[in-house]
Amino acid sequence: MPGDRMLGTLLRALQTYTGQEDTPRLFGTAASLLTTLNNPLNVTLLTSQLLSAPAIWSRPSGLQTCMRTLSVFHSAAQALLKHELALLSNSPDEEYPGKLQPERTLPKDDWIRAAVSGADEHSPRWRHLLVIGGMLLGFGPAEDEGLNRSMRATLEGALITAANLALEETLDDDELGLATITLVLNHCFPVLADRERARLEYDSLLPVLMRSTLHSMYGLRSGYFLGALDRDVKLESDRRLKWSERSASYGQIKEMLGSPLVTSLGPLSRLIGHTVEQVRESWLVTSAVDDLEKFAQTLLLQWRQNKLSGIEQSEQKTQLDETTFRKTLPDLWKLLQPIMFASVIILRSAIGRVLGDAYLASDKVAPHLATQSLLILRSLYFITTHRSATSTFSQYSFVNYTALDILSAYPLLLPSFLATIAPATLGQASTHPLDRTLDLFFLNTAEHFTLLLPPTPTASLLVPTITAYLSAGGRGPLLPVFEAAHSVTLAIFSAPQNATATIENLPFYVDSLFRVFPASLSPRQFRLAFKTLLKLTSPPSDLAVSQPMMPAILLDLLRHRAANASMEPLPPHPDSPEEATDVPLLSEKAHLTVTILSTLSQLPLPLLREHLPLVADMINDIPDARMREVVVKEFWGVLVGGELDPERSRVCHGWWSTGGGKEWVLYGRVPDGEGEGVQGEWEMSGGLGSDEDDEDEAQRAGSKL
Repeated sequence: MPGDRMLGTLLRALQTYTGQEDTPRLFGTAASLLTTLNNPLNVTLLTSQLLSAPAIWSRPSGLQTCMRTLSVFHSAAQALLKHELALLSNSPDEEYPGKLQPERTLPKDDWIRAAVSGADEHSPRWRHLLVIGGMLLGFGPAEDEGLNRSMRATLEGALITAANLALEETLDDDELGLATITLVLNHCFPVLADRERARLEYDSLLPVLMRSTLHSMYGLRSGYFLGALDRDVKLESDRRLKWSERSASYGQIKEMLGSPLVTSLGPLSRLIGHTVEQVRESWLVTSAVDDLEKFAQTLLLQWRQNKLSGIEQSEQKTQLDETTFRKTLPDLWKLLQPIMFASVIILRSAIGRVLGDAYLASDKVAPHLATQSLLILRSLYFITTHRSATSTFSQYSFVNYTALDILSAYPLLLPSFLATIAPATLGQASTHPLDRTLDLFFLNTAEHFTLLLPPTPTASLLVPTITAYLSAGGRGPLLPVFEAAHSVTLAIFSAPQNATATIENLPFYVDSLFRVFPASLSPRQFRLAFKTLLKLTSPPSDLAVSQPMMPAILLDLLRHRAANASMEPLPPHPDSPEEATDVPLLSEKAHLTVTILSTLSQLPLPLLREHLPLVADMINDIPDARMREVVVKEFWGVLVGGELDPERSRVCHGWWSTGGGKEWVLYGRVPDGEGEGVQGEWEMSGGLGSDEDDEDEAQRAGSKL
């Protein structure tokens, strides 16, 4: 069929809506016809009709229609490039079988001008972006040299002009138009030159990007999709929860995962972050953070009302049916995790502006922005702590620590902020998994503020929470919060203003350490806790003045526990991989001995002199030779590893060298009278011993370090 007749047939088909099943065929015909028309007026006419045809736009299928329109011009541009390359190399072109005929297509620059001319007043401005963006992407980045420099600059300038006009003219209730602006700019922004990027009206663009991404039906739908799936989660007869893949809510999740905006959430968040950095009006940044905070809060509330939030991660395999465990729930996390990453990237740009924006860095705005950032991280913490997610990427660390640093500059605001994120029921360990996750965030955040927090809020907010979790122990899902409670306790004890609270809570804390070790607390954590306690209670700390006997009491407790401890090797702690490298595995008795060794660098000198021989006896009380050898090496590491200050080094050196410490550690305590003879025989000083004595001496020499 000649090109003109095909064009006429296509134009007639575009005038009447006949069902979306015909739309892909129309787009395919248009893509092939665009590159075969050699009259620029026909190219302009076809482009204009594609942007205004009732068959396409009377009932568009959302962004899928926009993507198909963009793909038409993307495919046409690539076909022109292939044809041009075939002409230059005089090789066959699959798009144009037969003999190559240059006159069958318009010159590339003429074709571009004709297509851009079709973006006229018959269609809204935002649809013009589909034509220009499709061609710009089809001809490739500047490095590919698909266009000459002049035409590329013209095309990029046309895209920015069309985008600015679309931002100005598109109505706020036109979701498809705003989403299309977001879609095209997200795809085209990486290939734009810096001079063209600078022409964008970022102040108008930021609200459009935030609305299209977070709230539109083509984006994240304000987070309400989480609440919608609760009614489809059913309790089966075997007491397991089932979320069917045939349910409407799962279909909605799959639809969102297929949305062009959601699938490109990573690049889109970087575009939003760049826009946040470029806006001229600082209040737009705070408005964007407000919007993100409301979205995150909605997401948290919707997840809290979901039955799936009440299932421990470690129990999902037994509490969920196979389809939910293998299919539907993993797909949900595929949607939630990019949301967390995108939110953090946006926050990173907002927090970054505080460092160089006078308005955002003011005393009125900066602490509020930091508080909002931490609240957003808290609302998303159920995603951050999921086993398939990570909170160690650099943007998350930057946002978290920068917000903490900013808020630390305003200590008067800390009590009210911590009261906002504190557990709803103080003094009780939460039973719901989501509540425990939020309690974990509270403890991890509060740990950074213990040096600045007054004693009263410390006693009213932190102490009840850590007491509840220390009492509950660290079994199973309680372990992360239990470990956080230990860290916060040591941080509270380290704050000088908390001396009274330290004295009151120290006995309880020590008791909790002994109760959970070694079942729930790893040897490494146990050693760290006692080493910190000895440091806090030894001079020159203030606590050493009011409680001078505390270090000796703590050491006596350790020695008493070691005297009655098990001598069986402890299995590697599941949450401390470094413990699995100990060869051989040490017993509880050996670990307690190593704990005392680790505290020697913190002891006062009189207490150090007293405990060196006691530690030597504890080492020799370990019956297993291999374990004892490991402990001796630990002792030697303390002596020569650089942990001891000069005074303590002199004491240890004197005891080891001239005080009999070396023999005491290596051979054990020498009973009185031993060494004066062998089996009652008297020998002259310097005389030769028997063969048995020579063998014993050789064995002893071989066991020395």
